Amino acid sequence: MEYRRIKDQEKDGDSVSDDVESLRGNPHSGSPKSIVGGSGVRTKWKLKSVVTLTLTVLTSSQAILIVWSKRAGKYEYSVTTANFLVEALKCALSLAALARIWRKDGVTEDNRLNTTWDEVNVYPIPAALYLIKNLLQYYIFAYVDAPGYQILKNFNIISTGVLYRIILKRKLSEIQWAAFVLLCAGCTTAQLNSNSDKVLQTPLQGWVMAIIMALLSGFAGVYTEAIIKKRPSRNINVQNFWLYVFGMIFNAIAILVQDFDAVMNKGFFHGYSLITVLMILNHALSGIAVSMVMKYADNIVKVYSTSVAMLLTAVVSVFLFGFHLSLAFFLGSTIVSVSVYLHSIGKLR
Repeated sequence: MEYRRIKDQEKDGDSVSDDVESLRGNPHSGSPKSIVGGSGVRTKWKLKSVVTLTLTVLTSSQAILIVWSKRAGKYEYSVTTANFLVEALKCALSLAALARIWRKDGVTEDNRLNTTWDEVNVYPIPAALYLIKNLLQYYIFAYVDAPGYQILKNFNIISTGVLYRIILKRKLSEIQWAAFVLLCAGCTTAQLNSNSDKVLQTPLQGWVMAIIMALLSGFAGVYTEAIIKKRPSRNINVQNFWLYVFGMIFNAIAILVQDFDAVMNKGFFHGYSLITVLMILNHALSGIAVSMVMKYADNIVKVYSTSVAMLLTAVVSVFLFGFHLSLAFFLGSTIVSVSVYLHSIGKLR
């Protein structure tokens, strides 16, 4: 559900850039108008810096918090209840955003929550896909460390691009196809293991789970965009709200199926710690941070944040988990960063 919000906000960002350029080109630099404009530019730069730093911290800490929440190599809390709380928090944030809109603009046809089954019956599919992907996100750490996860999750760029080409018939530029190949090479290089008989650090199970997660994330994103385009005027917070409602429903079913006895006997919040709470907040706020970056900054900033987050995760993991920062990992993460950048600038206009 984040895609349309990002695309709409990119347009807002373009208009902001145009306004800034017009201010810079004003010859009457000493006029009160230019002074106000200069103050606005500084404010936007500050806001851009804040949201970029926020996205970098959230992205880099996501995998670290999941690994850190383990005790003796396993999760003492129920991962299904944690996922349920993430969806509930995102649902609450969407309602809060809608309440603000209602106070400002009133309730309209496009921002009201009242709807029909025909409009919302398409949301269970992406909600189910995200459920499986989010659960796999916990179990993959049995086979991969936090820095390796940050590298491998970039596979969703490939899956999303290919699925856009197949399902939505979008053309990919030659630079983007080259970026895909470069990304695969970077992920493989980062996983090379020179201190063991095994060629790669991550076993086959980890690679398979990473690819499955990328496919699930990519298909859910493409499917969601196709849904949104049926009614583009609908407020994105309303659409997010209904997606998160179905996410809560599916996660509740997962609790009943997987952790019912544990929740009934030990309690819903058994095994929770401060790290667990921070992890839940991180997951809920990450999507919002992405949309804020696209609104107040630009896509290149998001790319830089992702690249810095990969290295930051590795550095922090050295101190927290004894991760060995090898030359292969450094070179691989650099190649991945370059491939993400090329994919970003290689979009067909």
